[in-house]
Amino acid sequence: MAKKEYTFDEICADISAKRFSPIYFLMGEEPYFIDQITNKLIDNVLEENERDFNQVIMYGADVNVISIINAVRRYPMMSKYQLVVVKEAQLIDNIELLSSYVKNPLQSTILVVNYKYKTLDKRKSLASLVEKVGILYDSKKISDYKMPGFIVTLLQQRSIGIDSKAAQMLSDFLGNDLSKLNKELDKLSISLTISHTKRITPELVESSVGISKEYNNFELLKAIAIKDALKCYRIAQYFEKNPKSNPIQMTLSVLFKYFSNLLICYYSPNRSETGIMEVLGLHASYQTKEYVFGLRNFSAMKTFLLIGEIRSTDARSKGVANSSTSSSDLLKELLYKILH
Repeated sequence: MAKKEYTFDEICADISAKRFSPIYFLMGEEPYFIDQITNKLIDNVLEENERDFNQVIMYGADVNVISIINAVRRYPMMSKYQLVVVKEAQLIDNIELLSSYVKNPLQSTILVVNYKYKTLDKRKSLASLVEKVGILYDSKKISDYKMPGFIVTLLQQRSIGIDSKAAQMLSDFLGNDLSKLNKELDKLSISLTISHTKRITPELVESSVGISKEYNNFELLKAIAIKDALKCYRIAQYFEKNPKSNPIQMTLSVLFKYFSNLLICYYSPNRSETGIMEVLGLHASYQTKEYVFGLRNFSAMKTFLLIGEIRSTDARSKGVANSSTSSSDLLKELLYKILH
């Protein structure tokens, strides 16, 4: 029987309802979800007046497995639980030795292990033991194409709306770095409070985050899809004047994703908007427009060749086989190859 894989929302809902597991082993590439779950446990397991005697925060660089086991085997003082949080646990040698405690954990101890940027080997005993008695959570990066939808959902939890274009602007600008995203959303929330509104618009993103609503990767992609050369070069000129806000690597990442997805569309048996949404895993019809235009304006062979050109431009932007061409000139050269 397959082990249950808990979602972030399920874990947070149980914590809010005071349904705790004795062990939370939080691992994986995305630190944002690990931090969110850990902070929620710190806020919910103990009352403030219980924390002095019953909350222990340890750091992997300073402890070993034996000291963790000694801490978790203590009983709480004048409290139902004690909370032991181990941060930076990926730095601990022989983490598998924790299995000796996990086999029979105290129900009065809540152990939270932050194992960032790495995952346990599920063939070994610690992972399987944690799954039996507690929660083993793999915090994965969100795919770039899912970011606009994730931004919408994240803001809904704050009772804030956002225009689809504004969500795409933030996604293109920040990528899937959730820590940066959270900071920018905090700034936008403050701006909304000041303006007494509840919806994030492209204009607000432009003024608060510093992304131009007219000259950004989202608009560049739209212009490329319909082969609007004039608009493409205007955006490129804006990028040249504002290089810190518009690094070429960010633009190349957006272009690579677009043309890679376009190639997938060519091999899809259904190239309608519905078919494109299904094959690319998109959640809204507006996200398909650039692909519909792209299928009309770029052949499959041209698309394949452009993916190679984008890779080559990326290498040259990092100094490979290029000693003098600037990032702005590299982008203009690539745009010429795309548009002609």
